[in-house]
Amino acid sequence: MQERDDPETIGRRVQHLRTERGLTQRQLAEPAYTPAYISTLEAGRVRASDEALRHIAGRLGIGFEELASGRPAHLATDLRLRLTEAQRTLATGAAEEAAKLYAALLAEAEAHGLAIEQATALLGLGECALDTGELGRAREFFERAEQRTAQEPLPVRVPAIRGRAVSHYLAGELRYAVYLLETTLDELNRGGLHDPDALLLLYASAIGPYMDMGAHARAAQAAELALALAPQAGDPALIARMHRSVARTLLAEGRAAEADASLAKAAELYRQLQLRTELANCHWMRGYVCAQNGELERAEAELREALAMLSETRAALYRSQAAVELADVLHRRGKSEEAAGLLHDVLGDFSSERGAVHAAAAHRLLGIIAEDARETEAAEEHYVRALSLLERAGAAGDLADLCRLLGDLLRRSGRVEAALDAYRTGLGHRTAPGTTTLGPAPAQPPL
Repeated sequence: MQERDDPETIGRRVQHLRTERGLTQRQLAEPAYTPAYISTLEAGRVRASDEALRHIAGRLGIGFEELASGRPAHLATDLRLRLTEAQRTLATGAAEEAAKLYAALLAEAEAHGLAIEQATALLGLGECALDTGELGRAREFFERAEQRTAQEPLPVRVPAIRGRAVSHYLAGELRYAVYLLETTLDELNRGGLHDPDALLLLYASAIGPYMDMGAHARAAQAAELALALAPQAGDPALIARMHRSVARTLLAEGRAAEADASLAKAAELYRQLQLRTELANCHWMRGYVCAQNGELERAEAELREALAMLSETRAALYRSQAAVELADVLHRRGKSEEAAGLLHDVLGDFSSERGAVHAAAAHRLLGIIAEDARETEAAEEHYVRALSLLERAGAAGDLADLCRLLGDLLRRSGRVEAALDAYRTGLGHRTAPGTTTLGPAPAQPPL
């Protein structure tokens, strides 16, 4: 059933429009209804059927939606058209410009009580905030989007849940991010809701937190599942542009339902374009696996591909994370000068509340490079800064390894007691229940 106002509101609207057009109740009623029925309807004492409202709307010369809800004809379709424009802007990497468009569209959707369009605008604002690194605001937008779609099926709510998880992950809250993603995956797969787009979003988003928590097997599995689910499109931007143009033409001809269908296709293609960030994570994961297997040349190629994809989307924080991984491989291939330059370029993108684990990894690697150059003081400074960042994020496995590096450095410089303290700290993190303690893996989709 289509959304409509209460009988009293519709009755007042019918009476106002009838008198404005100089029609009698009999003229409005004939030939299908009686004047008494119109009188009862105008008084708000009967809930008119859709068939009756369509008859009355036709006599009044307006659309059914405008009579039933008070919204101007084609308002929702026009709003969706402009939401795809904002999606296109965000897909090209212009996050700040897209945010302005989404904010204006949100206000308009709220003014007319369009819940789904409100949720779409809020999701867009959340994605813009993620791209610009405003994690607190992003989380707030995603929470509001989830509230607007609370009565919708789970696949509809997945983008908002995934957005919340990513904002928690980037803030260093790894366990909670994984909890959100895994419980949603489990609910989708166990409930038979095998929506490929929803699953792709969730699996691709889980790779980063899995890696930072040391759950490498789960990260590798998630990457392969994401790539298997990834939709294929020859040129999504070109096809989306065509669908937007078609929608405009159809809308001008009054063919709103067909325009809506074209807009839905355009929106899906723009969403695929935004998935370049997620697919870049899959290349990063493959690069990591290659590096672990000693295939450093292939690892470098995969990580450079990830970095190039993220640079195209201008997702600064994600790009900086990929740069840290690439720097590690470059260092192992003997390209330490290039690695150090890459790390210094991206360190400003991180903070203790924004990408803490990768900031620590950058300082750790800079410490190793400084040690190789016999710059002991600089190396110690980098290790200590990395230690502080990892303690906040609770990345136990990385902390233990870092304490070993720091202890070795202190021992070689003759500070034996300080070295012992560092080793003890590392052992404490190694034996304590850490962030890599995960429950059973979520159920898998039938691929």
